[in-house]
Amino acid sequence: MTWVYFTTAPDQIVAEMWRDLLRDEGVPANIRAGDTTSFLGVNTYPCRIVVQEQDVERAKELLEERLGRKLD
Repeated sequence: MTWVYFTTAPDQIVAEMWRDLLRDEGVPANIRAGDTTSFLGVNTYPCRIVVQEQDVERAKELLEERLGRKLD
């Protein structure tokens, strides 16, 4: 299983929502370790989302469909 960079969310809350959306649709996704903060509260900085290499296109389709726009 090879995890690869997929996209960057504007902050931790959005990253967690996108990760959960992908997982709910059957696409394993994680927020890159070190991009989140749990003991100090929520991170307001951009957070990177990773998916399995074979799931990149499916993840892109799902997220673009839900957001109603193309990913950067």
